[in-house]
Amino acid sequence: MLNRKVLVLNQNYEPLTISTVKRAIILMYSQKVEMVEKYDAVIHSVSTSMPCPSVIRLHSYIHKPFREVALNRKNIFRRDQHTCQYCGKNNRPMTIDHVIPKSYGGKDTWENLVCACLVCNSKKGNQTPEMAGMKLLKKPAKPSRLFYLQVLAGRPHPTWKRYLFIF
Repeated sequence: MLNRKVLVLNQNYEPLTISTVKRAIILMYSQKVEMVEKYDAVIHSVSTSMPCPSVIRLHSYIHKPFREVALNRKNIFRRDQHTCQYCGKNNRPMTIDHVIPKSYGGKDTWENLVCACLVCNSKKGNQTPEMAGMKLLKKPAKPSRLFYLQVLAGRPHPTWKRYLFIF
């Protein structure tokens, strides 16, 4: 139970990171955080019992500079949820496709790279989607700053959803 995930919020309720119950309890006893949400479990020690924290909030604001999301294969697959952006299938081998091919001036950017199944990528070839008669299911974009936390959270506890803007 001490290794369960705990969402850590800044003083202004902005999500900062994900920690463990053990670390959250240490921060609570050192009076650096307050418990905002709790799990349905109780933690017992020799002398006391306390609710198991699910979400904690720092008492003082921490300035954390925005960390860019790394542009790599793994994060493109995560952003696109391992789903082909042309046919919508997710049960096929996947690759990365340049929406505008490099031969037409396409760059390696969040807005030009998408997850594509091998069938669609071969069909599109070295063409733009319009030239190949294909349409993107959604326009590719750079992930938001909550991307890492949402990925780390996986299937978050229901008490986290309002802080991670997952509905």
